[in-house]
Amino acid sequence: MFRVVIPARFGAARLPGKPLAVIAGKTLIEWVWRRANDSGADAVIIATDDARIAAAARSFGADCAMTSEAHASGTDRIAEVARQRGFASADIIVNLQGDEPLMPAAAIVAVAAALEERTHADIATAVTPIRDLAQFLDPNCVKALRTFDGDALYFSRAPVPWPRDGVAAGVPAEFAGAWRHIGLYAYRAESLQRFAAWPPTPLEQTEKLEQLRALEHGMRVHLVALADAPPPGVDTPEDVDRVRAVLERNIGAVPPR
Repeated sequence: MFRVVIPARFGAARLPGKPLAVIAGKTLIEWVWRRANDSGADAVIIATDDARIAAAARSFGADCAMTSEAHASGTDRIAEVARQRGFASADIIVNLQGDEPLMPAAAIVAVAAALEERTHADIATAVTPIRDLAQFLDPNCVKALRTFDGDALYFSRAPVPWPRDGVAAGVPAEFAGAWRHIGLYAYRAESLQRFAAWPPTPLEQTEKLEQLRALEHGMRVHLVALADAPPPGVDTPEDVDRVRAVLERNIGAVPPR
């Protein structure tokens, strides 16, 4: 049993009003909601602080929770929903970002199932193998290091693990063991509340990676290895066009813009 909560805010630096962008005849937030429903979750809740998003969500039948405007992150917004709805401490909540209309339902199921199966873990999240050098060197591609049994050791924007003996002219010739982090999380409700109550930690602030807060406080984060990386989410107008092409191809029609 798990629930999916989708945090959605209207403001976005590169694409204001992003959740309400119309793509292939539906708003972005509706496509994300449909992906979550495809996972078989016991409930799918859209969490927002914006009346326009709430109205759109309710128009297509979504359960919508109104939350504070003061939240610094989607994680904080989800934690408020868990408190509002009185989720039990062991309940599993999947955080599906509101700009991921192409996230495979199987990936949502995988992180929820991994957390349910591992009673030692507080959080589960996803990783995929890094297969090209450009991605390994890109600071926007977050790397993850893990133990033999799949728990997270560290997350970094730096190219890690660095192959000291496999570098020529400052460029690594290999990047075996490098994993790309995918921002899809499953939390136990109790762990989510503890995480949200802590202030940002030093490593989190240095790398600008919220998940490092969990590691700095000693939480166990399990990394679920996906065979293939999910398609990228929507951050720019160009991303809207890319996703539109995929969705229109999948539904076999080209609706008017």
